[in-house]
Amino acid sequence: MQFHLNGFRPGDPELVEPAQVASRTCSGTSLPATVDVLIVGCGPAGLTLAAQLSAFPSIETRIVEQKTGPLELGQADGIACRTMEMFEAFGFAERVLKEAYWVNETVFWGPEEERTDTIVRRDRIQDTEDGLSEFPHVILNQARIHDFFLDVMRKSPTRLEPDYGRTLVDLKLDRRANPIHPVTATLERRTDEHECQIETVKARYVVGCDGARSAVRQLIGRQLVGDSANQAWGVMDVLAVTDFPDVRFKSLIRSAREGSLLIIPREGGYLARFYIELDKLNENERVANRNISSNMLVAAAQRILHPYSLDVKEIAWWSVYEIGQRLCDKFDDVPAAEVESRPPHVFIAGDACHTHSPKAGQGMNVSMRDSFNLGWKLAAVLEGRSPPKLLHTYSAERQRVARELIDFDRVWAQMMSARPAHEGNAGADAASNGFDPVEFQSYFEKHARFTAGTSIQYHPSEIVGPQTHQDLAKGLVIGMRFHSVRVIRLADAKPVQLGHTVKADGRWRLFAFANAEDTGDAESSIGKLCTFLEESPASPIRLYTPAHADIDAVIDVRAIFQQYHRNLSLERMPSSLFPGKGVYGLRDYEKIFCADHKSGEDIFEMRGIDRCTGCMIIVRPDQHIAHVLPLEAYDGLIAFFGGFMTPSL
Repeated sequence: MQFHLNGFRPGDPELVEPAQVASRTCSGTSLPATVDVLIVGCGPAGLTLAAQLSAFPSIETRIVEQKTGPLELGQADGIACRTMEMFEAFGFAERVLKEAYWVNETVFWGPEEERTDTIVRRDRIQDTEDGLSEFPHVILNQARIHDFFLDVMRKSPTRLEPDYGRTLVDLKLDRRANPIHPVTATLERRTDEHECQIETVKARYVVGCDGARSAVRQLIGRQLVGDSANQAWGVMDVLAVTDFPDVRFKSLIRSAREGSLLIIPREGGYLARFYIELDKLNENERVANRNISSNMLVAAAQRILHPYSLDVKEIAWWSVYEIGQRLCDKFDDVPAAEVESRPPHVFIAGDACHTHSPKAGQGMNVSMRDSFNLGWKLAAVLEGRSPPKLLHTYSAERQRVARELIDFDRVWAQMMSARPAHEGNAGADAASNGFDPVEFQSYFEKHARFTAGTSIQYHPSEIVGPQTHQDLAKGLVIGMRFHSVRVIRLADAKPVQLGHTVKADGRWRLFAFANAEDTGDAESSIGKLCTFLEESPASPIRLYTPAHADIDAVIDVRAIFQQYHRNLSLERMPSSLFPGKGVYGLRDYEKIFCADHKSGEDIFEMRGIDRCTGCMIIVRPDQHIAHVLPLEAYDGLIAFFGGFMTPSL
């Protein structure tokens, strides 16, 4: 973590010096007449977006929520490895790790072969494969995740706070009447002091993060389309006494006749969440018609766990829901036929545009990554670094991801609700009598990378390059997230995760991996690249960095060498790799790294980087790899950034 750049400041280093415009973006008595971005909804998607935009003092952001205060008890709890990587970009991954339950193994239970009214442990597997991420799969109450995002917002330059007690009642788009702030939002303020007060806000962009019953989605004419499985499930967080031996493991339990149960241990050592299969619903029947009580959930769980006992002492929270998979065809307000003629101004994210069952633990994770994808793009457009057409890539990229999730969840939900097939049944017999337990477990293991969030790959576009030079870094796949490895920082020999340098600050990263002989001198590949980037009029850094800004304000260049760090000299490195920044021109010594020879975690070996030639890896602000290029491919570098960036004035 770096601080003191513009002068010594005691106290909490995460508390950024407030911008002069901070008073405009703090929650107050009323909403302003105009804003750059209006976010509707303080769920995970909304707070991720607000936290990201709060880092930009030049962007006036407001986030409204119909509830009268922050969430106290959340519904979602699973946090995938990829989401933890995102939390690191926001600066609170360590806080999550400290509080959360770590999912280390998953246990599978099913009917005993001879006595089908009894369940037995069938197998136990490692939850995530070794090396998948530097972070584990963890469980933590959604409300705590909200707290962490709110803390990021409060410590940001804009000191952003949500405006609670506001309900969106209307949304109108008129680009001709007001080309700068074309979206007019009408909100009703519902608090004890301001009952039914109407507020009108004109915005450049509106983002609906307001859940499955999204008002924003309805007002722009989008629909969730899909099917319901006519299956009711219950969920409850309990403090209970039980002799079931795996209550502190993630356990998938499928009884012969009483249904299925998923146990998710919670943080704190005692609390556990139970997902409980209930009865099938009749056609067109809603779960609310069943009048299901918490006692019914407990009784169902007790039947599934037989012969083990379950004595529930306290229920912290419970609910019932219907399984269904629904998806919007687009995640913005522009019809498909008009994409080439106008940019979007209204977006939807999270449950507002895709819903599914909660048992795969994907809802909160995918929703937050929706807004992580959108946030940096909005910032780039609002700050004039990219044209508005860049915003079309949000719906194109995230709708495809959501469709993959829906397809996965449909099969997974069917498997969870199907009766186990008898031992030996397979093929057509298994399809008619239920899923073979082996097939059930195999599907879970096969899709482990998907549920961890690490298999998502964005397709080629103006911000995702072609696979032409992918062989230069076979383990850093274009379109996928940058898979971090530990490296050694040259200036102080500190071991650091290279991926942790990609923060949620809207900047692009250019990682220059040196060839085997390169020591950073002026005539080396790294030296020549740095000279081009610093001096050439065609350099993306020269073209797109504002004159008053630090050299790394838009594109942050870092170099990684193959040699042992003691065999390299900082004084021989290009000066642009330890540039002067801030009001004092202080040197930034945290941009040069070496492979970690001591631990054996050599990033060149682990990520398949060509040792003879090296390469450039361009990483987007949302941690996804945008391109792989040879170190000498200056024209390719110019062409790539020229495809979506606007030269600085």
